[in-house]
Amino acid sequence: MRSSPVWIPTLVLCVLSATGELPVTPPVPLDAPGPVLPTEVPPPEVPATVLLRLTIDRAGEVSQVEVRQSAGVAFDRAAMGAALRWRFQPARRGEEAIDVRVDVPVTFEPPVHGHHIEPVAPQPPSFSTTVRGASQAPPPVAVGDFHIPVGQLADVPRRSASDLMLLAPGVMLANHGGEGHAESIYIRGFDAGEGKDVELRLNGVPLNEVSHAHGHGYADTYFIIPELVESLRVTEGPYDPVQGDFGVAGTVEYQLGLARRGLTASLSTGSYAARRLSLLWGPPEASEATFVGLLLRQGHGFGPNRSYANAGIMAQVELRVGDESRLRLFGTSYGSRFASPGVVRETDVVDSRMPCAPDSDSQFFCSYDPNQGGAGQRHILSAELQSRLKRGGRFVQQGYVILRQTRIRDNFTGFLLDTTPPDGERQRGDNTEGYYRGSTMGLRGRYTPGLTLLGQPQPLELGYVARYDDVRTRSRRLRASGGVPYATVFDNQVRTTNLGAYASLRVAPLSWLTLRGGMRLDTFLFGVDDHNRPTEDRDGPRLPDESLEAYGFFASPRASAEIRLTPRLTWLTSAGLGARSSDAAALSDAELAPYARVASGETGLGWRLDGPLALEARGAFFATRVSQDFVFDETVGRNQPVGASQRLGAFVSARGTLQDRVDIQASLAWARATLPVPGASAWKLWDGTVMPYIPELLGRVDASLRGTTRVAGQQVDWNVALGHSAIGPRPLPLDRYSAPIFLFDVGTRARWKAVEVGLSVENLLDTRWRESEFNYVSNFRGPDAPPSLMATRHFTAGASRTFMGTLTLHLDLQEVSP
Repeated sequence: MRSSPVWIPTLVLCVLSATGELPVTPPVPLDAPGPVLPTEVPPPEVPATVLLRLTIDRAGEVSQVEVRQSAGVAFDRAAMGAALRWRFQPARRGEEAIDVRVDVPVTFEPPVHGHHIEPVAPQPPSFSTTVRGASQAPPPVAVGDFHIPVGQLADVPRRSASDLMLLAPGVMLANHGGEGHAESIYIRGFDAGEGKDVELRLNGVPLNEVSHAHGHGYADTYFIIPELVESLRVTEGPYDPVQGDFGVAGTVEYQLGLARRGLTASLSTGSYAARRLSLLWGPPEASEATFVGLLLRQGHGFGPNRSYANAGIMAQVELRVGDESRLRLFGTSYGSRFASPGVVRETDVVDSRMPCAPDSDSQFFCSYDPNQGGAGQRHILSAELQSRLKRGGRFVQQGYVILRQTRIRDNFTGFLLDTTPPDGERQRGDNTEGYYRGSTMGLRGRYTPGLTLLGQPQPLELGYVARYDDVRTRSRRLRASGGVPYATVFDNQVRTTNLGAYASLRVAPLSWLTLRGGMRLDTFLFGVDDHNRPTEDRDGPRLPDESLEAYGFFASPRASAEIRLTPRLTWLTSAGLGARSSDAAALSDAELAPYARVASGETGLGWRLDGPLALEARGAFFATRVSQDFVFDETVGRNQPVGASQRLGAFVSARGTLQDRVDIQASLAWARATLPVPGASAWKLWDGTVMPYIPELLGRVDASLRGTTRVAGQQVDWNVALGHSAIGPRPLPLDRYSAPIFLFDVGTRARWKAVEVGLSVENLLDTRWRESEFNYVSNFRGPDAPPSLMATRHFTAGASRTFMGTLTLHLDLQEVSP
């Protein structure tokens, strides 16, 4: 071994992350010997730079080294080997030592031309340090604006990335369609359906689908690989000018990243032939924004007609473009197929009339119609360029393309709706097929000038959105025997253009007061080709096709005031208007397209404590009024308009973390949603008929504990995790209420070196619970049975207790640990 012929020991440390607030004192080098190259490695002919990322712990030791920018295997190994011997005076916040990650460029210079350099003992390097500060989320625009790092709570058992939404208060998910069907989202007192009242995004790419056959705004998040979700931003209420179409109850954005470098392979198997394979790859020389993930899932499900199979891949790379710009390229491809049990009548289950074994469990999990289910495909490409401008400004541009197709079949009423079958035929059944295929192209951008106003840096943000959708949306009735279509409900080719712009301003006229305000403008142009018009009208025969266009426009102001009562306690009041665009299938030609308008206000407190024990707590009251709401209609299998609605509610949430050992989050939310009395004052938010299906009380706890022990002299890392959901009684039509639900999920894992084993149990107490519950008239006894005109309860059974065992291999490859 020999030292490198000439090594320029100039290392620039940039503090990239540390929990808490500034100021942060950077680490100071105490002992930093230079790198050593093997004798067989020739010196570089041109300068070679290795960019390392170091994790420096509270003792000043380098606990982990990763290569972010490679100069070749030999130089990488030499630089990494040297870095593991370095010792530092640890970084501090005040008097407290903290863990930090730093980027360190190590440059190897070629020998001076014409001169032979003998190996020399490495000299201690000189350091210059630049503190960038803590990696923190921007300040919230409302008490209900949550930036949620998943962190250690990823240990809690979850079926999919959709379940991560439960980390926000006042959220409940239900699914009557099976593994692969979009979740029905209940948030802030709204039955948001599968996305009609909540805007969903993935790394800035919109997921809501316009004029979907299963419901306007349908948004499936099942394709997202949970291990790649770094954080969520959940804004409950329309308080940020960035929020756009469908943001009636709020906005949920998934933000991706993979902290762990190297290859992680995980294989799981469990109850009901469930199998899951995930492969995650994070190049050691790249940042968390560069990754590849593959996920395969399949299983029989926990009862008849619940099988599923799906596969997806997600990949992203972050490239440096010059010194001040980064380009992120993202792509995902996903396909799934699933069976759906649909709903069952409570009376048929109680009387053991279901077509399954007569015991209570078999009846509870049984299904009527084996033709229910669906399939879907989704493909996304996105490119985002982030640029830092002179004088501290920032400019972000993103373009994306989405291709998707879905087909969903469900039957909520049995044999009730085919009241005019052809002569001599029986009712053909109420199975409904929703088909959707389309493409989306879009641009979005934002510009933050490098200004300072009243002591506030970068107070102004300007942004725009442009989105074009071209989709085919169709709904047909299917025969109970064979699933052949016999009637078309609607069949439309829809083209929609959404152009929007917003501006937001933040000022602090007083040291204890911060004001935020903004305005968003959106325009919509709709073009619809209706392929299901009658073939004859009053004037005689006609073609079954018709085209129409419509236009819509709305403006949405938003504002908030933040009062800093103490250094840790803040009072925040927010108000805003939002909107939901029209379903193009319901428009008329040359119509000024109507839209649903939401007005919302919120006030509450937030408290935060930083340090080794970090705590954050929030609580707020809110009120909301919507000009046009929707309620589930079993005859069409989707939500239908019912007029104006209103809500009163409150929530409290808290999260505490202790270093990397303990992470606990808990929330409790209450909301009352009503249909106002016609002609009543808009201020009487309490009066009116209670809206069905929306739970008034929701509670959630997520907790994870990690530790280290020694077994036979070997270090073993372990963790245990708990998730608990409490759902209060849900109102049903005709003054009925469902039973409350209490669910517990637990998981545990242990890791020795590169091998990790885990076990998770969902629904630990094996509760018999109803994931979705309704109250209406149906006839599932057969086409010849006389229909009952009496409404009765229908439900979709929730999952029984399920076990899942997991074996994981962590292959760090180029990563070096001490």
